[in-house]
Amino acid sequence: MNSKYIVNVEAAIYKEDKWLLVKRSKKEEHAPGAISLVGGKVEVNEALPNILEETLKREIMEEVGIEVYDDIQYVESKSFFTDKGEPVVDIVFLCRYKSGKPHCVNKDEVAEVFWLAAQEILEDVNTPIWVKQSLRIAEKMRLNLNEMW
Repeated sequence: MNSKYIVNVEAAIYKEDKWLLVKRSKKEEHAPGAISLVGGKVEVNEALPNILEETLKREIMEEVGIEVYDDIQYVESKSFFTDKGEPVVDIVFLCRYKSGKPHCVNKDEVAEVFWLAAQEILEDVNTPIWVKQSLRIAEKMRLNLNEMW
């Protein structure tokens, strides 16, 4: 069993009742052309606090050019294998949109950016089951947070 793995973080970003999704570029190494949450690999060059959250904020800015609030919350974790068979630990976080106009910062990574309601995502046949699973949990969390405010 391989003990080395990639750590990946993803952002379930919401603005009011919409969720930000991307269509991955056809040039992406893993899941080219798939609908997904914004995110990427954790790169460790030095010891840092809040490495997952900081990686997430960096990836959001690098992929779609927006900011999220610092009140990032854990949604779920799962594992999968890349198209090359590499093991990945994937952690999904709930993020509130703060500022910026989402756009494809790097067309080699992101082909499209769009806001959709949870129901639209769950009914879309092109959205992978793992994205729908994360969004179901994130939507429940978002609704609970709205009730508390």
